[in-house]
Amino acid sequence: MKTLLIGEYREGKLLDSTYELFGFAAQLGADTAMLLVGSDAQLPAYGGTLYLADASVCGEYSPDLHKQLILEAVQKENPDYIVFVHSSYGWDLAPRVAASLKVAQVSEIVGLVDGGFEVGCCNAKMRRTVKPASGRGVLTIQAGAYPVLQPGGSPAVQKITAAGGGSLEFVGYEAAEKKDVDLGKAEIIVSAGRGIGKKDNVPVILALAKALGGELGASRPVVDAGWVEHSHQVGTTGQTVSPKLYVACGISGAIQHLAGMKKSDFIIAINKDKDAPIGEIADVLVVADVMQFVPALTAKVAR
Repeated sequence: MKTLLIGEYREGKLLDSTYELFGFAAQLGADTAMLLVGSDAQLPAYGGTLYLADASVCGEYSPDLHKQLILEAVQKENPDYIVFVHSSYGWDLAPRVAASLKVAQVSEIVGLVDGGFEVGCCNAKMRRTVKPASGRGVLTIQAGAYPVLQPGGSPAVQKITAAGGGSLEFVGYEAAEKKDVDLGKAEIIVSAGRGIGKKDNVPVILALAKALGGELGASRPVVDAGWVEHSHQVGTTGQTVSPKLYVACGISGAIQHLAGMKKSDFIIAINKDKDAPIGEIADVLVVADVMQFVPALTAKVAR
């Protein structure tokens, strides 16, 4: 089995998420080749074949042009799967490539099960396993769902170009709205989930965060309910974090939330459901009523 991995390059730098593609390919047990629209100065640590297009000529993003480059690499490699990270770059390009090749696309893959691809459904409350009926397929993997893997070595570079332009013009990047809190820099995060019961209980979780010298985080349902500001949301639709300590209070563990915090060094989950999905990645799972356990823990920490 062979994969063509599509790396990402932004504002003159190779993105770290590119190495998650190698983590996915390793779990798939597939051979790899890679395509990157970037520069000679920012090559991945990878000893395989790298199709390299010059971003200064092709642009960091030009959908029609980048699609042509990918199709040229596909013709050379004949891969079973063309794999993107499920980012703004990936989710825009993947369907264009799939339509051109007349093959199936599977989006936001979070796992591999019995030769199929596991994806979220029912607003991420459930998972299902799918496989392209077309044989060959275009895939996007959820950011953070697979480990970062640097194969090492220097790539065998093959320069490629594509003629023409496109109907869309890339004009630049727009800075994200400034957040009240940058959870990405926090060493300790204590997050509130729907299991805390109501908005009036948020201060209880905040008190533990302050006692530990950390920041308050939250799951998407808590933010959607208006209990906590969006700037505190952890997950693929919020902030991706990797603190030294992550304490999940009343969080069951939806796919999007897990992808946003699973790289934390040490995870403590407090949940009355011993079978909650978050228990699968937690270093310590405390099976207890959050609103009984957290105040007792805060009192101990504050001593």
